[in-house]
Amino acid sequence: MHETNNNLFQKVEESITALDLYSISEERKKILQPLVEYIQEKAETKQLVSLNFICTHNSRRSHLSQIWAQAMAAHYNIQNVFCYWGGTEATELFLKAAQTLEEQGFEITKLSEGKNPVYSIKFGENAHPVVGFSKTYENAFNPVSGFAAIMTCSQADAGCPFIAGAEKRIPITYEDPKAFDGTAEQNQKYLERSTQIATELKYVFSQIQELQGNPAKYEIK
Repeated sequence: MHETNNNLFQKVEESITALDLYSISEERKKILQPLVEYIQEKAETKQLVSLNFICTHNSRRSHLSQIWAQAMAAHYNIQNVFCYWGGTEATELFLKAAQTLEEQGFEITKLSEGKNPVYSIKFGENAHPVVGFSKTYENAFNPVSGFAAIMTCSQADAGCPFIAGAEKRIPITYEDPKAFDGTAEQNQKYLERSTQIATELKYVFSQIQELQGNPAKYEIK
């Protein structure tokens, strides 16, 4: 049985519990399967699981993906998972993306000012905070080898045919909520995209098998 972590902030747990895994199509599950297999292989051999989520401007989708992946690893008690983000260029963590995560229960603190502020992002009182700021995928903050490059936008996937140091490249692309910036639908669309990303990453981590005795898929909670 898959025991979940109850040390996440209550609102984050409530957001995770509300996610509907049955809303994921079979087509999307096939797209997600290489990521499931990559994490499973690393877990079975007790290696670090390093995931670098990459999007062109590193301002929205890659941030949402990285934060939710780290939270899901904690939720499902999957050890040694370290998530990163990067872009083909550095901009800033877009404020609405951060605000959307706050609405879903994350605690976000701005640590610096400027054009590209640094944020502390926490999903539990005793969880190590994620340090968030926009950067290129080859930034020294990110791993240089032994990681999976998760391409969260088609532009980055097409524009970066080679990611130095990546041992696996996995395209899992999402529509950009930026298209709705400044419109009446902005809040709704950012929440929709964050929820979609969270749902799919919940599915991914719920599929990782236990390593004691005969492996059995974790129960979905």
